[in-house]
Amino acid sequence: MALKKQAYKRKPNTYVKKKPYVEQRKPNIPVKVEALADVIYFKDGMTVLDFAEALHRPVAEIVKKLMFMKILASQTQTLDREIVELLTMDYGLELKDEVKTDMTKFEELTIEDDPKNMVERPAVVTIMGHVDHGKTTLLDTIRHSRITAGEAGGITQHIGAYQVSRNGKSITFIDTPGHAAFTEMRARGAKITDIVILVVAADDGVMPQTKEALDHARAAKSNIIVAVNKMDKPSANPDRVKQELADLDLLAEDWGGSVPFCSISALKGTGVNELLDTIQLVAEMMELKANPSRLAVGSVIEAKLDKGKGPVATLLVSNGTLRVGDAFVVGTTYGKIRAMNDDLGRTIVEAKPSTAVVVYGLNDVPMAGDAFMVFADEKQSREIALKRSNRQIREEKGVNKTMSLEDFFKKAEGNEKVLRLIIKADTQGSIEAFKGAIDKIKVEGTSIDIVRSGVGAITDTDVSLAEASDAIIIGFDVRPQAAVRDTAATKGVEVRLYDIIYEALDDIEKAMKGMLDPVFEKKMIGEASVRETFTISKVGTIAGCMVTSGIIKRDSLVKIIRDGIVIHEGKMSSLKRFKDDVKEVKTGYDCGIMIESYNDLKVDDVIEASEMQEVKSNA
Repeated sequence: MALKKQAYKRKPNTYVKKKPYVEQRKPNIPVKVEALADVIYFKDGMTVLDFAEALHRPVAEIVKKLMFMKILASQTQTLDREIVELLTMDYGLELKDEVKTDMTKFEELTIEDDPKNMVERPAVVTIMGHVDHGKTTLLDTIRHSRITAGEAGGITQHIGAYQVSRNGKSITFIDTPGHAAFTEMRARGAKITDIVILVVAADDGVMPQTKEALDHARAAKSNIIVAVNKMDKPSANPDRVKQELADLDLLAEDWGGSVPFCSISALKGTGVNELLDTIQLVAEMMELKANPSRLAVGSVIEAKLDKGKGPVATLLVSNGTLRVGDAFVVGTTYGKIRAMNDDLGRTIVEAKPSTAVVVYGLNDVPMAGDAFMVFADEKQSREIALKRSNRQIREEKGVNKTMSLEDFFKKAEGNEKVLRLIIKADTQGSIEAFKGAIDKIKVEGTSIDIVRSGVGAITDTDVSLAEASDAIIIGFDVRPQAAVRDTAATKGVEVRLYDIIYEALDDIEKAMKGMLDPVFEKKMIGEASVRETFTISKVGTIAGCMVTSGIIKRDSLVKIIRDGIVIHEGKMSSLKRFKDDVKEVKTGYDCGIMIESYNDLKVDDVIEASEMQEVKSNA
């Protein structure tokens, strides 16, 4: 009798275990016909069951309609597009082809969230400016005030980002090493910064790096707040700063502009709270929102290989919530989050939007600026990471993309109709003349955006900015060094060098009209560095040179470059190896060079050799 009672008690337990499984099954037949959509999306291999679910109708009803069309099919039978289209028309709906989403390019996808799930998120702020103008001091002051406010005890862990609380709301600060790193991150597609704080010393005013930082902030389309620092010094002159920035089209609010200016002393902490209030005011006007109820996406701020913990990365969550245990892809690697720490070294289990965290569990070290996305499981993240690591996928992603004047018109046929230029010249007058002439070029449907202009040689900073902005570098009587030229070639940045402004204008106008078809072009074939000079009476100056790159030919056209500026252009009158006349000298060999009708050669001058080469038409 006891055995029977025990068997009887097991039956309800067995039923309880099965019940949740039955409840979780997806019903095939919806209750209401009103749930019909206006559009049905066709996908390859669509079955009768798939079509019924998309249509929100019973499977039996679809099978019956197929029978009237003299087609006998089960619910697992695949349907041709023509049949699906006839069925869709019968219901008075529209059929469209399914848009296939390539998840290997998740950073290019546009995420649309339900407005009901959107909540306010903290602003992400980067501090930039000239060296010694107080950027680090300002960051330390803000960080120190956060700690002394009682939010946490102990030493703040340096993770490249941290949050401060002001008026009950948070602000996230990104501690980048400088505007060059900021641009490198943006070049890999990272849009991490909402607001840029441009720090300018009140006693020094606008300096070269201040202008560079402003160019980078504008290219990133970030809101700008100017912090006029060192106001405690007797030589402080804030009006001078405002005037110099006004000359750069950055007009203060009290001068009738739209850019907030805050007077501070980072060393003494004066005005820092007012600066934080201004940041929150600007952020409130920007209406920054995110959806914390979805899987997280964001960017890498910095990453390293720790001997004890393996690959460690600092991630900034831009949307969604990141949790311990999430499987994710970052750059071309993947992982599963084993643990997370915040900027105070505390262990946390989740990170909301605009929060920076240190994560452990990656398979490899990613690059700063790489995008990350959380996926459903580790298997899917591994597969996507492997596909992204393929070189072809990386090139399609645009890491080493090339934007040239010739293909501008092709790109202009799409959504991108802005030709972005970085202009470098030997004099300010050349820049102003070029800008004035560019304003007169009017081509319907296209425009020109001068990302940056400046006097001097083309530098690595110009190349990084061009890569991040998808811009072309135009140089007038200036030349990049060999290392800079190699960097541009590696990053796919086109550098066009001109001696005559009208040639550049002609090329740009033709590119905007889609008619650029050069026949001959002057191509640089080699460079030689002057190591010694010898003056011989009745002969002239002979330059003892070392060929540093390419090849120098006897019939080359040459340019003499001194400190990045072209000082002479002409022809070569003599090329020798020891006492013998030669036709050419290759990289790594010494030679003697004489320039026709020019003797003012000096040590460290660069002799650039070029020749006219035929360029095949792409038309």
